[in-house]
Amino acid sequence: TSPLAWLRTRFYYLLIRLYFDQEFSVEEFTRGAKQAFSVVSKLLSQRKLDLLDELVSAEVLQVLKEKISLLPDSHRDALAADIDAIMYTTEGDIRIYYDDDGRKFVSILMCFWYLNGASLPDEVPGQAKVFQIVFGDENTKEKKRLLTANYEFQREFTEGAKPDWTITRIEHPRLLE
Repeated sequence: TSPLAWLRTRFYYLLIRLYFDQEFSVEEFTRGAKQAFSVVSKLLSQRKLDLLDELVSAEVLQVLKEKISLLPDSHRDALAADIDAIMYTTEGDIRIYYDDDGRKFVSILMCFWYLNGASLPDEVPGQAKVFQIVFGDENTKEKKRLLTANYEFQREFTEGAKPDWTITRIEHPRLLE
């Protein structure tokens, strides 16, 4: 992350604490986002989309239903991320906005890098190289790939709104396209 992007992110976190939620914690949000990512990615992998109603927006869920049904098993298996296999997490973009009715929203895009042992071809569609990591010696060699995913979390901060974060965008580049 560039220093300017880091400063911008910290400025938005300060605005969230000052104007929306005095108890907001970057660490707590990141921990919750990682857990949500792990749960949602596993449910996607298992095609248990009916269990995502409370976690994912209706619009995103509709798109996922169409895409998941068309995925080959290897791509579907690669969606799943164990929480312990998440190697790196960072914020992508943070937005604070109001809609036409005066409702207040905060959206935070989180980027995840995770290891997955799914059997994917060396080159996946889009001509992008997937990084491979080999664990163990010659006899117990285990190949894992470093994959990325972007999940956007949104929360409404209008008086009386539920204090829940909802996933409003799910991207698994080269897998869910």
